[in-house]
Amino acid sequence: MDSGNIAWAVTASALVLFMTPGVAFFYGGLVKAKSVVSMMMMSFGAMGLISVLWVLYGFNMSAVGSAWEFSGNPFADFGLASLAGGESANADLLGVIFGATFAIITVALISGAIADRAKFGAWMIFAGIWATLVYFPVAAWVWGGGWILSLGDTLGLPGVIDYAGGTAVHINAGAAALALALVLGKRVGFQKGMDKPHNVPLTLLGASILWFGWFGFNAGAEFLAEGMPGVGLIAVNTLVATAAAILAWMIVEKIKDGKPTSVGAASGAVAGLVAITPACANLTPGWATVLGVVAGAVCAIAIELKFKWGFDDSLDVVGIHLVGGLIGTLYLGFFATGTGLFVGGDAGQLAVQAIAAVGVLLYSFIVAFVVGFAIEKTIGFRVKNEDELAGIDTIVHGEEGYKLESV
Repeated sequence: MDSGNIAWAVTASALVLFMTPGVAFFYGGLVKAKSVVSMMMMSFGAMGLISVLWVLYGFNMSAVGSAWEFSGNPFADFGLASLAGGESANADLLGVIFGATFAIITVALISGAIADRAKFGAWMIFAGIWATLVYFPVAAWVWGGGWILSLGDTLGLPGVIDYAGGTAVHINAGAAALALALVLGKRVGFQKGMDKPHNVPLTLLGASILWFGWFGFNAGAEFLAEGMPGVGLIAVNTLVATAAAILAWMIVEKIKDGKPTSVGAASGAVAGLVAITPACANLTPGWATVLGVVAGAVCAIAIELKFKWGFDDSLDVVGIHLVGGLIGTLYLGFFATGTGLFVGGDAGQLAVQAIAAVGVLLYSFIVAFVVGFAIEKTIGFRVKNEDELAGIDTIVHGEEGYKLESV
């Protein structure tokens, strides 16, 4: 690795780590004022816990020796002592920190589905167990030599494309979010329009940080490639798909509700970022633009499903991350450069994309539901109704987000 690759690896890792505070701001602005500390702490708790678990054993689990291993041995190099002393320690440890940032934000994303009603301690227990049983193995499946990475060879088809985490991050987190929303149940008085965002500028700040950090999220892995040849395409696609999704979301809002909103624009940006994540290195900019339009429009409609189907996904993790991740992953089956059905390939790319997406979705949902249900039935996952109505910041953390009375 030359100095440029090393510098980009550190920078990209810092950008992706910064995305988790971006999630905290984005989610924090959307909840009520008396729950903002609790909401943001779920992201910061994930930063602390998942970083430690990743270094202790998560990184070891994220690579396998054969396609059908569940995960790597968590105790093979516990605490990474051998890796840190190896001949390629510099490059290897840069890979560790870059991978850690992905694990952190994937867990943090789930928290938006249970805003306003979750105990912090129960959340931390869930986060540690889910990361161990789901994220670390799925990372091995997608990027570390596991069955998803090897699926194309196994079936004699093109390989699964998931450059930066459509399956491992967004479908994974979105499926777990749906499971927890079902386990914890609906907020008191759940109905459309029940809670307005308490701080719209905070949400816009969070979306801006996410877009900023996403250039490291999508292009960061290029530090492993000599000369980083794919960075230009990835950066352009990350820009244009996101921009197109903002426009599409606002148009849908205008048609549906009569007014485009700033929260809608921020949500559209995130939907576009989610959709382009798996596809950023394998679409031309024109097809990336179309993907952004599709993701922005469909996700703007999908967030209404929770009212029709009766699950309380507080901050639309399912409607944006699960739906957006599915759109981006399956879209590659049609338009991936050279292999997509409509751009020189055949149905094989679509087949492997669908198998990978469904496999991760089902596994994450089932494990998250079982773990969440076990926590709820033992120590309790949800706060009392009266605490929820009062706002849980002072109950859970003994703090207030805003000290409004005069001193």
